[in-house]
Amino acid sequence: MQEQYLEEEHLMFQEAVRDFMKREVIPFHEQWEKDGVVDPEVWKKAGAQGMLCMDFPEEYGGMGFKDFRFNAIVSEQISKAAASGLGFPLQNDIVAPYCSSYFTDEQKRRWMPGMVTGDIITAIAMTEPGTGSDLAGIQTTAVKKKDHYVLNGSKTFITNGILGNLVFVVAKTNPDDNYGGFSILAVEADRKGFSRGKNLDKIGLKAQDTAELFFEDVEVPLDCLIGQEGAGFYYLMHNLAQERLSIAVIGVATAEACLEETIQYCKDRKAFGRSIGSFQNSRFKLAEMKTEVTIARTFVDQCVMELNAGMLSQEKASMAKYWVTEMQCKVVDQCLQLHGGYGYMTEYMVAKAYTDSRVQKIYGGTNEIMKEIIGRGMGF
Repeated sequence: MQEQYLEEEHLMFQEAVRDFMKREVIPFHEQWEKDGVVDPEVWKKAGAQGMLCMDFPEEYGGMGFKDFRFNAIVSEQISKAAASGLGFPLQNDIVAPYCSSYFTDEQKRRWMPGMVTGDIITAIAMTEPGTGSDLAGIQTTAVKKKDHYVLNGSKTFITNGILGNLVFVVAKTNPDDNYGGFSILAVEADRKGFSRGKNLDKIGLKAQDTAELFFEDVEVPLDCLIGQEGAGFYYLMHNLAQERLSIAVIGVATAEACLEETIQYCKDRKAFGRSIGSFQNSRFKLAEMKTEVTIARTFVDQCVMELNAGMLSQEKASMAKYWVTEMQCKVVDQCLQLHGGYGYMTEYMVAKAYTDSRVQKIYGGTNEIMKEIIGRGMGF
């Protein structure tokens, strides 16, 4: 994030997060990639550092920061450290807003402190084996009994799916009502009938635990309903702008980090007696990437400030998510090419960024869906 958008308290926080990555994450991330999951203790260490749910009120352990720049700093430093296994942005940017907006006072006391300390790791379960961007196709059901719901169904591609011990499940509570028939239930992992499938083997994000989840006659108390019954779809839509901006933040930070590393590589690497950056093709490619990354940074920072002011529209957030992730994948691909054969080796950041970046155009709503939203915003 450009420093003109950051004040002194942001810069201090940025330095603390950067140091945390160097000390607690980078030395261990290669092993976590082999394991397919990070050490859960890193969540508690991040909590102690004040990196989780920063916007929660101080009475529940948070810092009370109603400023998305702090969230962006965490996501950016994760990206710049190539620490794709850390699911902190999901907890900070996607799950936390539901808690702040829709938790009852009792739910806040029960769950918020643990989310801040990292003792509670959250996941949000929307996607199903047969349902992706079209939430109306969700088949998981929650049937209301006297004092509980009976939850049945399955979910897939769930981030934090292995470590998550509090899962926000989107389910149909009224099958006869289309968009008004969805609710969100907070399901604790020790509930009878809740189980996890295998840790899914992905082409990238190797240290990020992504799993299938299964719910077989899981009894969920009524006081685990998030907000109002039947309002789940509207809650999900309300937070999508922030979720998509979060993806764009990761996109621009990844592109910046890869470009910075590639510029240095092009200075150091020699061919035909001179640095490869001195050849016109390399210089022109670097110039193009520098321009596009700068445009993306300017746009994303603008969106962050609009989000803080409550002015970020769904259309503009969709523009950011779509354009920045396309730019990210293009820049990372060109950076890999400039590295030559070394760019294909996983010991280099650009190689990992190449496989990690591809999913950015898929989750949070595919980029094709983003274009639909932008088009509808123009009256089509």
